[in-house]
Formats: sequence, structure tokens, C-alpha cells
Amino acid sequence: MNEPLKLDIHEVLRRLPHRYPFLLVDRVLECVPGERVRALKNVTINEPYFMGHFPHRPVMPGVIIIEALAQAAGILAFVTAGVYPDEKSVFYFAGINKARFRRPVEPGDQLVLEAKLDRTLRGIWQLSAIARVGEAEAASAELLLAPGVATSPGKGAGSKP
Repeated sequence: MNEPLKLDIHEVLRRLPHRYPFLLVDRVLECVPGERVRALKNVTINEPYFMGHFPHRPVMPGVIIIEALAQAAGILAFVTAGVYPDEKSVFYFAGINKARFRRPVEPGDQLVLEAKLDRTLRGIWQLSAIARVGEAEAASAELLLAPGVATSPGKGAGSKP
């Protein structure tokens, strides 16, 4: 049996197309290709969204928590597929089902992001995901990812070559 992969920030940057300020995975604690991933997001007061959400009581927006889960799931997808993100390969966030938010995530928290591959069907990956702070569940959702081809600026869906 293979040892789970551990990825530092340098390897995370190789495995995800995201960059600051939208890179939301700091480290991968373990990744078992085709099965599961567990990653970290260190939540700090200097995150750009805290200036407006909310100035008197900073709370990480729920959609950003879901995006962090999707990025962790994306790492699992890239590792499982044996590819790196580039101009030819990308995984798109295709859907969210059953999203629930249980507790606020605040500056100083360490968000543990977990995603488990439930199944693939016609190229769509379905994953169960949960975000925790310590032992407390912060959010959970069912995520759908779809492989796609990255496009050049101005060459998106509906554009003519």
C-alpha cells in the first residue's frame, strides 16, 4: 500500500492553478489518490474579505469555505488523474449540493479541509467534503468537479476561434 502524499505550499502551487489572493490551501496533510484528501487553510486577519465581512466581527464567508473545500478536492482530482494544471488541463467546480454551515470561521482558526471521492460518472467527480476547526464542524457539502480544457482569455464558452 502506498503512503499518503503530503504536500507543502510549493507542491500545492504546482497542483493548483489558483494564486494569491484566491489560493485557499496552505498544506496537504494527506492525499490518497482515488480516495481522499485532508488539507489545511490557516485563516488570518489579513485575508482580503475580512475588511468587509464584517469589520466589527470578521467571519470567513461561507462561499469561501466551500471554495477552499473545492480546491482541496481539486488537488485530489489532479493527483488521482496524474496531471498538473496547465493550459490544457483543469478541473472545474461543477456543482454544490447539501451545503451546510455549522459554525463561524474567524481569524486565527485553522481550517481542516477534507474531501472523499464518492464516485465518478461520465467524467463528473462527486465528493463528500467537510471543513472543521479543531473537532467542530464548520461546513459540509457534496461537491461536483468536472475535467475541462482551460481556455485563453477571450476564448471562453461561446467565443469563436
